[in-house]
Amino acid sequence: MESTAPEKLVRNTTSIAQLLATRVQDTPDREAYRYPVGDDWRSMTWRQAGERVKAIAAGLLSLGLEREERVGILCNTRLDWLICDLGILSAGGATTTVYPSSAPEECAYILADSETRFAFVEDATQLKKLVTHKAEIPKLQKLILIDGTPDAGSKEWVMTLADLEAAGAAHLAKDPKAVDDIVKGIKGDQLATLIYTSGTTGKPKGVRLLHECWAYAADAMDATKLMTADDVQYLWLPMAHSFGKVLMAGHIASGSVCAIDGRIPKIVENLAVVRPTVMAAVPRIFEKVYNKIIEGAKQGGMKQKIFEWAIANGKKGSQLRQQGKTPGGMLAFKLKIAEKLVFSKIKARFGGRVQYFISGSAPLSREIAEFFHACGILILEGYGLTESSAASFVNRPSKFAFGTVGVPMPGTELKLAPEDKEILIKSPGVMQGYHNLADGTAEALTKDGWLRTGDIGEVDEHGFLRITDRKKDLFKTSGGKYIAPSYIEGLLKATCPFISQIVIHGAERNFVSALVTLEEEATMKWAKEAHPGKSYAEVVALPETKEMITKYFADVNKKLNKWETVKKIAILPKDLTVESGELTPSLKVKRKVVEKKYVSMIEEMYAGAMADAS
Repeated sequence: MESTAPEKLVRNTTSIAQLLATRVQDTPDREAYRYPVGDDWRSMTWRQAGERVKAIAAGLLSLGLEREERVGILCNTRLDWLICDLGILSAGGATTTVYPSSAPEECAYILADSETRFAFVEDATQLKKLVTHKAEIPKLQKLILIDGTPDAGSKEWVMTLADLEAAGAAHLAKDPKAVDDIVKGIKGDQLATLIYTSGTTGKPKGVRLLHECWAYAADAMDATKLMTADDVQYLWLPMAHSFGKVLMAGHIASGSVCAIDGRIPKIVENLAVVRPTVMAAVPRIFEKVYNKIIEGAKQGGMKQKIFEWAIANGKKGSQLRQQGKTPGGMLAFKLKIAEKLVFSKIKARFGGRVQYFISGSAPLSREIAEFFHACGILILEGYGLTESSAASFVNRPSKFAFGTVGVPMPGTELKLAPEDKEILIKSPGVMQGYHNLADGTAEALTKDGWLRTGDIGEVDEHGFLRITDRKKDLFKTSGGKYIAPSYIEGLLKATCPFISQIVIHGAERNFVSALVTLEEEATMKWAKEAHPGKSYAEVVALPETKEMITKYFADVNKKLNKWETVKKIAILPKDLTVESGELTPSLKVKRKVVEKKYVSMIEEMYAGAMADAS
């Protein structure tokens, strides 16, 4: 079955730097950004943004930056990240993105491997990572500190962002067209970004993305109209990740407002203030909200009955809308009451104005997508890789199917490998290759330019792509049966409101097992009456807790083939975190890291076990 985009791709953009220059020229006085300063939010127009970008670009030129030379950014998601990135691109340089959660050794490796010449660092904490490894990064000539001032011992190597912008202003005073001329001369085949993938094993690989990659992403986003000039986007995703970068491209192309703040604990508070119309997130965010709603509804009495009645009718309405029909008659009347009593309160959690969410970076459970749709909240799941500049497939507001990642972005081609159904992608967004890794590049790209994604998929009769699993994550039991772990994990997360993270295990074993972490808030609320005064660590170790969780597994096992059923579970003493290296910065579980760390618990589940996997 062929899968094609419903929109026509029109190519307007040659680089993000040129796109920004056009945007500043066309809508100089429109609001471009909202950003927090203390407890307040401030605004910046496109003209003001353009001036800062130009000053930073000129500052880098005054330091001697040449075309395609790398400039790193080691900083959390905030306005300065975007402005510095646009400054690098407008100076003809290429941005090396570094996750702010990266260990000092990884930061040093990335900046050395990429031969980065200058780097923006957020504050003293990030600065220290590089200062302690200075000898390992010989090509790194200057650090530009965004917050704070360098101490006396590091002044030769470190300057402030304010000083860089002042140097840029002086450079422009002498040569007013210095930056404009470079922007006009940028070619599509020049390097724009190096993003190092946070792999689960081995050293990260630098993905080489050209100006053409982001120019295509901007044009494709513009063609889909997922963002328009009237939208307010709330952006919190890590900008070192391609998902964040493609949202930035779409924002500039549409001329929408971007409210930016990467502090995850502030998301709920910010939503109430920003009141976005569009927001992208990873599935973990939706899972957390879903679990809170489900747990909050378990109050008993009339309130719980009203909630269950509203959701039941909402699901009937959702089924009709998924078929392109509009609920009418008595159902429409019931939905109006449900909206007033239940759905409006759920929507208020997101600020009350969201038209739709975009979910990416990891699989979203169909059950969770359908639950929110029942409440009148549409989540459009998408799919892409860093190697394809993130945006390759996405559901559209008028063309969507839950459980799929939608149809291709305009200009993206898809085919499935005949031998194993691996998804192959071709588009102008596909990377040039891996930095300094010829063998890795040859493995990822076919000779005629198709990207091997490593994901297994299928296309339905309407052209929607469904990801069935990661090629590398699929495993066989000792009985020779294939297991798709992410499918089972998705079912369990949608069924059990207490599960935070789960890793399905069973490669070359005679049955399937699971490592589970529990949501602290929901679990402690459950344990409050029966086990008052006990800590989270004590609660998760209780036999009663395991017994409670096991019931949910029993419910899910009824939906699985016999060989897929989870026979044993182990509850981990604490949740998985980015800081501990168990999650990627986009909150995906690093399976091998978790399995290695808790190998003794895994072995204990299989010790003397003879569970039937047939």
